[in-house]
Amino acid sequence: MSRRTLVYLHGFASSARSSKGAALAARASAEGMRFLTPDLNLPEFSSLTISRMLDQVHSLAADVEGPVTLIGSSLGAIVGLFAAASLTGRSSRGTVDSLVLMAPAVDLVPDLMRHFGEAGLEAWEQAGSTEVFHYAYQERRLLGWQFFADARGYDVWTVDTPVRTLVFQGTRDELVNPEAVRRWAAARQNVTLHVLDDGHQLSASVDVMWNELVRFLDATA
Repeated sequence: MSRRTLVYLHGFASSARSSKGAALAARASAEGMRFLTPDLNLPEFSSLTISRMLDQVHSLAADVEGPVTLIGSSLGAIVGLFAAASLTGRSSRGTVDSLVLMAPAVDLVPDLMRHFGEAGLEAWEQAGSTEVFHYAYQERRLLGWQFFADARGYDVWTVDTPVRTLVFQGTRDELVNPEAVRRWAAARQNVTLHVLDDGHQLSASVDVMWNELVRFLDATA
């Protein structure tokens, strides 16, 4: 039997070298699982879109054999969700059979609209780009308007969840509304939600999440 591959999709303005990704990678290695961490900032952060990130995941999945679990954090969770929806049933060497979503940004577009406001969005569109703080680079970077324009084409509330899905959400999340995640999960029979006493990064819950993830994968197998 082919060994399982875990693909970690980092969040917005984060990187493949995030502390959470590194912690999960160490645990996966100890369990004999392959762990891949694509850098979704590439080729450059300014042209970031969900569509571009999905293309990266599709290309990666085409080169992987055996069962695949997509693990997405925040924006990466949304990428993972749509990747699973588009890859399920597609002929490829790797088979996406499970999803793990951490603090999924289920209200990405409405949250961006509230954050920037009408005037801010108009300014972003007219300028073609705006500056945002990139946590991995520890500096402000330009982000093109196409990020927002493209994101409007991805409705998390209507997309199918074709595989078993495990969701972790912190009650003290300062970026993602925990109640919205509860509603999203409750409307889907194949989604299991674990609510944790933690913030958006879920950095204090890595051990708990890993243990639950292993149990989840055992049940999937």
